[in-house]
Amino acid sequence: MKLHFSGKYDGNESNLPHKEHPKNYIPFKEIKDMKTFSRIMNIVCILVIFLTFIIIYLRTNSLNINLIGIILSFFCLFLHELLHALIFHEDVYLYYSLSSGLMFVVGTEDMSKTKYIIMSLFPNIILGFIPFTLFLINPSLSVLGTLGAICISMGVGDYYNIFLALTQMPKGSKTYLSGMHSYWYMP
Repeated sequence: MKLHFSGKYDGNESNLPHKEHPKNYIPFKEIKDMKTFSRIMNIVCILVIFLTFIIIYLRTNSLNINLIGIILSFFCLFLHELLHALIFHEDVYLYYSLSSGLMFVVGTEDMSKTKYIIMSLFPNIILGFIPFTLFLINPSLSVLGTLGAICISMGVGDYYNIFLALTQMPKGSKTYLSGMHSYWYMP
């Protein structure tokens, strides 16, 4: 994997890496407009944070939110994307758009459904679910509880992509990114 720091995403999808489509490609049925996608994902992110904070409250009988965990979670935005990039074998391009609240990687290589799901889940498991589970086991680890809760919510776009892959890709199909959109085909 070779990671390219591509800088600020200017909103022009034609500036992103694209792949020549195979003859039998099918676009994912997904939200195509990035502003709409960003708004929806940010709303869902807030709902997931709220849900995880309720779990923290139920586990500790207080809203035990740790400031260090909040600060660490913002540093994890970049790490989250690096963990996605680790799953790719070919070139990966990292972009950010602070105005849209997005940071993302684009790689155009073909992946199996399983590899795509692993790539999508990997940072959420490492930065979100593992720390949050450790907090649930030991509530004195409030830094991990807060970090995990926020990092779980940062993965809502990834969970959406997993849902699309599970519901749209048939067994044996391959997927790839081209620009901001995902496609699948039967090899």
